[in-house]
Amino acid sequence: MSMNDKNFKYLTGPFSANNPVIVQILGICSALAVTVQLKPAIVMALSVTVVTAFSNLVMSLLRNGVPSRIRIIIQLVVIAALVILVDQVLKAYVFEISKQLSVYVGLIITNCIVMGRVEAFALANKPWPAFLDGVGNGLGYGLILVIVAFFRELFGSGTLLGYPVIPESWYAAEGGWYANCGLMLFPPMALIIVGCIIWAHRSHNKDLQEK
Repeated sequence: MSMNDKNFKYLTGPFSANNPVIVQILGICSALAVTVQLKPAIVMALSVTVVTAFSNLVMSLLRNGVPSRIRIIIQLVVIAALVILVDQVLKAYVFEISKQLSVYVGLIITNCIVMGRVEAFALANKPWPAFLDGVGNGLGYGLILVIVAFFRELFGSGTLLGYPVIPESWYAAEGGWYANCGLMLFPPMALIIVGCIIWAHRSHNKDLQEK
């Protein structure tokens, strides 16, 4: 396999075969908490992607100079610094969404995906592959968030990105037949949707099924 093929695999593998949410079952908590609407889900996805990519890059650059006994501390310092920067940018440019995300931006510091990729990949690989791996895993995580948020906002609120997409005439109040599903706005529905995605994904990928 050529270097370009390996780099492409690092970038795209987490979209499906190695997806951190539906294959490795990581980052589920934030998937339940920030997917009521698409906007915060997209912002959260981009935030995790930035932190994962650059924490991988920084730790890969430092990998030969960090003593093994204090590597976890160094990782936390690097990740925390990146999370603080991301949080400040969000507060400066998308303050309302930042308020919606609340503490979950700060909790990126303890996100298993971020820590896991630094420990499992960045410390054993060169900077460019590590960066691509971080981008791929961040986007793979974000893909699931966006899918879950799409269905929750559409069927729970009748909107997408805050814009109404279901005609007013469909609603019962207007003499129609439709009503938004309030259950979609509760966290358990996010878990059910993620479960459905896992089922569909493993049905399509026989190699991931347990023997």
